[in-house]
Amino acid sequence: MENKSHALAAGIFVLVVAAMLAGLAVWLTRDSANYEQYELSTKDGVGGLQPQAAVRYKGVAVGKVTRIGFDPQVNGNVLIRIAVNEQAPISPTTFAVLGYQGVTGLAHILLDDAEKPYPELPPGPSGLPRLPIKASPFGKLAEQAPAILGQVEEATRRVNQVLSDSNQQKLSEAIGNIALAAGSVNALTQRLDATVAQRLDPALASIPPLASDARKTLQSLQEAGASVSSLAADVSKTTQRLGADGGPIDQITIGTQSLARAADQFSTTTLPRLNRAADDTSRAARQLSRTAGGVSDNPQLFIYGSGRVPPGPGEAGFSPR
Repeated sequence: MENKSHALAAGIFVLVVAAMLAGLAVWLTRDSANYEQYELSTKDGVGGLQPQAAVRYKGVAVGKVTRIGFDPQVNGNVLIRIAVNEQAPISPTTFAVLGYQGVTGLAHILLDDAEKPYPELPPGPSGLPRLPIKASPFGKLAEQAPAILGQVEEATRRVNQVLSDSNQQKLSEAIGNIALAAGSVNALTQRLDATVAQRLDPALASIPPLASDARKTLQSLQEAGASVSSLAADVSKTTQRLGADGGPIDQITIGTQSLARAADQFSTTTLPRLNRAADDTSRAARQLSRTAGGVSDNPQLFIYGSGRVPPGPGEAGFSPR
C-alpha cells in the first residue's frame, strides 16, 4: 500500500511538472498582436518554404506563413497564405518575393514597396486580398539554367578544340620558335654592343670637333648674311634714289621725251623743206647742164643768141636730115 502511494505521488508530480512546462511554453510563445490574412499566387516553385516560415517587411519580422497549397483559380500555381501584423505598412505598392536564408535552403517571404502602385488583384475564393509576387533571383536563375548550361557546354567544347593534340603540338612549336627568336635577339644585342663599342664610340668622340667646325661655319655664314643684308640695304637706297621724283630716271625720261619731240619736229618740218631744196637744186643743175650743153654745141649763142628753134617732127617746116 505504501509503494502505491509513492508511485501515485511521483505520477502526480510528473503531471504537475508537465503542465507547468506546457503553460510556460504557451506563455513564452503567446502572441497578442492582431494579424491580417493575405494570399500570394505564383507559378514558380517554392522549394524550402514551410508553414510557420517567417514573413519580413524590409527585413523586419511582421508575420508568418500559415498555409501552402494550390491555387484553384489558376491551374499549376502555388497559393501561399500569410498572416501579417496589422501594424505593418501594407500599401498598394507592396509586393512579395521569395527569399532564401544563407546556404540552408530555408525560404521565407520578403515584403517590399515598389516605386509605382500595382494593379489591384481580385480576391480569391476565400475572399482574402491578394498581394503581387515577383520571381525570386533563384527562380530567374533556374529559368536561365538551361541557357547557361548550353553556353558552358559550348565553351567547354571550344576549350577542348583549342587544347586538342594538334593545337598542343603547334603551341609547342610556337614556344620553340619563340625561344629561337629570343636567342637570335640575344645574339643581335651582343653584336650591336660590339658595334657600338668598336665603331660608334670613335665616331661619337669625333663629334665635338665637328660641332666646333660647324659652329665656326655657322658664324661665317651669319657674317656673310649680315654683309648681304647691308648690301641689300644699300641697293634698296640706291633704287629709291634712282626712282625718286626728279631723280636720274625721271631726267632720262624727260630727255628721251624731248629727243622724241625734236625728232618728230625734224621729220614733220625740216625734212620736207630739205627735200624741196634738194628738188630745186636738182632742177637748177639740170637747167645749167642744158645751158652748158647748148653753149658747147653753139658758141655763137653768146653773140647772136639762141635764134629760132628749128621745127621738130610733126611741126610745119620740119625736114628730116
